Amino acid sequence: MKKSRKIGLVLGGILGGILVFVFSLISCRVDKTPYFQTTYYQKTQKRLDSLQKTRTQSEDFVEAGFSKVSISPSVGFVQDNILLGQFKEVPLAGYGARKGKGATGIHDSIFVKAAAIRVGPQLAVIVGADLLIMPPNIIDEVTLMLEKKGVHRHQVFYSASHTHSSVGAWGPGFVGEQFAGPPNPNINQWLAQQIALAVTGAIADLKPARIGNGFFDAAPYTRNRLIGESGTKNNDFTFISIQQTNGRKAVIGSFGAHATTIGADNMQFSADYPGYWQRKMEQGSVDLAIFCGGSVGSQSPAGKGEGFDKPKNLGESLADSLQVRLTQVPLVEKLSVSTMSLKMDLPEYHIRLTTNIHLTSWLSKKLMPYPEHVYLQVIKLGNLIWLTTPCDFSGEFARQLKDALAVKGYQANVTSFNGSYVGYIIPGKYFYLDAYEPKTMGWFGPYMGEYTFELLRHLTEIVTQPVQKVRAM
Repeated sequence: MKKSRKIGLVLGGILGGILVFVFSLISCRVDKTPYFQTTYYQKTQKRLDSLQKTRTQSEDFVEAGFSKVSISPSVGFVQDNILLGQFKEVPLAGYGARKGKGATGIHDSIFVKAAAIRVGPQLAVIVGADLLIMPPNIIDEVTLMLEKKGVHRHQVFYSASHTHSSVGAWGPGFVGEQFAGPPNPNINQWLAQQIALAVTGAIADLKPARIGNGFFDAAPYTRNRLIGESGTKNNDFTFISIQQTNGRKAVIGSFGAHATTIGADNMQFSADYPGYWQRKMEQGSVDLAIFCGGSVGSQSPAGKGEGFDKPKNLGESLADSLQVRLTQVPLVEKLSVSTMSLKMDLPEYHIRLTTNIHLTSWLSKKLMPYPEHVYLQVIKLGNLIWLTTPCDFSGEFARQLKDALAVKGYQANVTSFNGSYVGYIIPGKYFYLDAYEPKTMGWFGPYMGEYTFELLRHLTEIVTQPVQKVRAM
């Protein structure tokens, strides 16, 4: 009996040692090194210093062009046809609860749209797509396509509506497949060609134009889903109004509420409430409406209705509010423009197991590719500072940036999903909450939020400084 007990204890000790060893290989504790003491911060700061020395600003007459390209796939075909956008099956991206199932059809059409703005030698193309995010692997392919046509990555400012009922099959790795379904290179290639077509189409349409901007308070239509009523929100609906001299009009709208009014039980393609907003605007006073997901981190939509009545009520209410204000916005034909794109180095990559324990970097990379080509971007259009981020960006952080710039006389807006994806960027004070945003989607440690916020603040300081103006010859 004693001998058996000893053997059992020995075997238990060996097994326990093996489990501890295996656990040590796959997990690690949170790195709490202050970000400003790290190598990744120092490398990015050097790039920021270089941008400050080389920044230029143009002041001249405005040219603008618009483009709209369908990304509504047809499903149920015997084989995929990239040219026609026809596929055997297309998973519906957005909710892991769908288990990668294919869409059954189209409830409302989805698009990628672009507005090109040129002032002197400065060209900026703002792109909005009815997608969950702008998938990094697809944007990398689009970048290669556009480079061949002389359009560079720093000139394109991406965003997605963040609808959770859109085209999937683009998410490599285990984690990507949970939200976007099994990868399909044919769908990836088709999406890339459609996005590139929207960008080049907008540039080809450049004509003399006038431009203006504004915002309105849309507090009833969003809420803080992380900590509820005690939390800060960014309630502003921000817009850019553009009119070509031939009369064609476009509006770019941005709002910080998740496009999740439609749940996981829906199996049809839909642009959610941003689609209803776009259609209502295009049925009214504009020829093209582009939606860019704003500071959606920690912010969900608020409104009434069941099924598709809820996105319809929300989207059309936002459109009605904007229609009233559009006629009151002064448009100018001459403008000062400056753009900047900052490539970020990132902290160690650790998908989280618990609030305190992460998977090791090597295992995290096995589950989902490490984000590359990660940028923060800014466009200064007169008194408007338009920032883009590679994440679900915090409404609380956005509010701080907006308020700080308002003191200086600037209107500001922050959009999400600009072509890479690093999870949720929220204040570090929430990092240890046992909640979806900080735990499941917080991949880069407790200081990623403050690190990103500091870089954005520096970008706004640089872009609002006086600079020698460049005029067209």
